[in-house]
Amino acid sequence: MAFIIKPLVTEKMTKITDKSSIEKTYRVKGEDRKKVAEIKYGFIVRPDASKLQIKKEIEGLYNVTVIDVNTARYAGKRSSRYTRAGLVKGQKPAFKKAIVTLQEGDTIDFYSNI
Repeated sequence: MAFIIKPLVTEKMTKITDKSSIEKTYRVKGEDRKKVAEIKYGFIVRPDASKLQIKKEIEGLYNVTVIDVNTARYAGKRSSRYTRAGLVKGQKPAFKKAIVTLQEGDTIDFYSNI
């Protein structure tokens, strides 16, 4: 069963990926500490998918090692518009977003199949 609907390729997700993939050094109480670079990618997944199911499917599809999976559920938003027939009301579907952290050295190329 396919739990991944599509990869999330937006400006916001690209910014998160770029920001997390840089190793940083910072100072805490006079001592230097390093923040290890983590490569993160986003996916839209089915709302009933668990973290383990998402991890197995991404590892199988892209041949990478997944370290961590963070998920967030989004409610469907109500929308309305004015038409010739009058006011039309509806609701957009709910979805779930998964942000996946990969092992150092692994990358996913979404544009390789084009």
